[in-house]
Amino acid sequence: MKQLFDTSSLKCSKIVTNTYSTSFSLGIKLFAPSVRPHIYAIYGFVRYADEIVDSFNAYNQEDLFKDFVNDYKKALNRKISLNPIINAFQEVVHNYDLHTYADDFLKRMESDLFITDYTTREAYENYIYGSADVVGLMCLRVFVNNDETKFNELKHAAKHLGSAFQKINFLRDIKDDIEQLGRSYFPNLSNKTLNSLTKEEIIADINTDLIEAYSGIVKLPLESRFGVYIAYRYYLKLLKKLKKADSEKILKGRIRVSNTLKFLIFTKSYIRYKLNVL
Repeated sequence: MKQLFDTSSLKCSKIVTNTYSTSFSLGIKLFAPSVRPHIYAIYGFVRYADEIVDSFNAYNQEDLFKDFVNDYKKALNRKISLNPIINAFQEVVHNYDLHTYADDFLKRMESDLFITDYTTREAYENYIYGSADVVGLMCLRVFVNNDETKFNELKHAAKHLGSAFQKINFLRDIKDDIEQLGRSYFPNLSNKTLNSLTKEEIIADINTDLIEAYSGIVKLPLESRFGVYIAYRYYLKLLKKLKKADSEKILKGRIRVSNTLKFLIFTKSYIRYKLNVL
């Protein structure tokens, strides 16, 4: 039965999510059961695409990525794929009309195979949109269950949340991006070196994104609001730790939020949520 195959495909997407991201896994678990499977499907797909261009450097990444994209395109036409991650995602794409967002995302992932420096603000923002904002927009389509009015009301905030998360990841992972992948995303870096002034500029930009994002989080449907809020609070804490760390420390290693601190964030956020004071 196709239904049994689809169920097993979603389980695979859930496994991918739990394996690669503890923070997003926690947020997704807080979504309503009606929302959860679709977000797992989105995350599994974007994670695999990202892993191909970031992690599989011992293999022919270009060929692997082309195969992945071709399999996805075939799945859209056939409405099935024997790759369970693609199979789960193609159904969400059809149900929530995510075709354009998925195409934009795949184009930016492909660019990671060839582009290593983003020297202008325009190129940087263009990459952020296709690699992160569209993921936020895909999730939003699910959150509002294709309610066009609600989607249009919240899409500005969703884009800013995607931008904030991506930029925080870039800042946290700057050492690995430069040393292992040879990439420099921030256009205001000088010779791929992070100094205190540049760090302040990056953090100020992220703070602007977070302010814009928060205005939409509090308006999300109840089925998804708390899960998104938890992810927002986690990244806010991560940004504060990055702000306190000097530039040399960020360039030497990955700044993390401990499991203990994550638990405290969850507890405080849950209290605020129950008291309706987000």
